[in-house]
Amino acid sequence: TFVTELKAHQNIVHKVCRVYAKEAADHQDLFQEITLQAWKAFPQFRGEAKFSTWLYRVALNTAITFFRKEKKRPVHFSTEGMDLAQVTDTEALEEKSKALYQAIADLGSIEKALIMLYLEDFNHTEIGECLGISANHVAVKLSRIKSKLTQKANHYLAHA
Repeated sequence: TFVTELKAHQNIVHKVCRVYAKEAADHQDLFQEITLQAWKAFPQFRGEAKFSTWLYRVALNTAITFFRKEKKRPVHFSTEGMDLAQVTDTEALEEKSKALYQAIADLGSIEKALIMLYLEDFNHTEIGECLGISANHVAVKLSRIKSKLTQKANHYLAHA
């Protein structure tokens, strides 16, 4: 049932909320909105994709729409799950994390969604299913986003 599936995959909704909502109140509002939209869309869920993939798609579309209405609300991005293990110096890690955070904050809504799914270890096909684009388009966009993030993060590090 919907409630069982949502409980099992609520971490997906929370991750999307962390990326798109900076304030706790916004996180709660967005979580409720995503849950409502998923509930409304559930009767059309045909099981052709995994429930988690479907839920990501609903959550991302809802978050993008939710904050597009608000026009340029601040965005929070969690570095949780990112591989920053090669950095051993705590200060350097904090600087690199902050630079990456700033660079990701500068991305557009779709780019943020794409990089979030990539950081969650979704493959190109799964990302494409979530966002409604082809796996090849995902690969091209990810390549461009990675280049953009590298440039922006290096810029922030140089001016820190």
